[in-house]
Amino acid sequence: MLILWLEQLITELTQFIIATISKFGYAGILLTMAIESACIPLPSEIIMPFSGYLTSTGRFSMLGVTLAGAIGNVVGSLGAYYVGIWGGRPFVERYGPYLLISRKDLDLADRWFARYGEAAVLLSRLLPVVRTFISLPAGVARMNVTRFVVFTFVGALPWCYALAYLGLKLGERWDQLREHFHRIDGVIGLLLLLVLAYFVWSHWPRRRRVDLESGPPSC
Repeated sequence: MLILWLEQLITELTQFIIATISKFGYAGILLTMAIESACIPLPSEIIMPFSGYLTSTGRFSMLGVTLAGAIGNVVGSLGAYYVGIWGGRPFVERYGPYLLISRKDLDLADRWFARYGEAAVLLSRLLPVVRTFISLPAGVARMNVTRFVVFTFVGALPWCYALAYLGLKLGERWDQLREHFHRIDGVIGLLLLLVLAYFVWSHWPRRRRVDLESGPPSC
């Protein structure tokens, strides 16, 4: 049942992507990639290959498709980044103990992003699933916004170009990529679940101590 539901969801998302790009052209690519980068799972593995296919028909150019995708990535990522700053961080600071996140964890994340944030943002843009959600923790950790934008754009360029190029080469068979990327997404999703399970396991023993120290949140 779950598999059938996921297949139906992907089919509907594909139809939305095709309709949006077909109607709005480069602006449609930018819009859908912005949505994908704003922590909303609209697959770039569908957006960019379809856009690449349209270059084979002469409607788009590879340069235009790649730039539209990368710029859209930056726009959506900035939205998620500022949500992390304005909403995510105060939420974590207030309710963190109930989510097994201490102020020490938050400070550690700040230092980690200050030291490795550029590499994390750059490399995450080349990874399915992770690329969609990296902007929110970057905002929570208050990564330098200029560096965030630069490394987001630089990291998005090869991803957008590679997917568009595959769509160009496959032509009308571009949608065959969907099944292959779906399997990769599943593996990465499983790895993230394992990381989350480890986080809960390693932080749970101190939950009682944190609760006693912090007390209930004030209204």
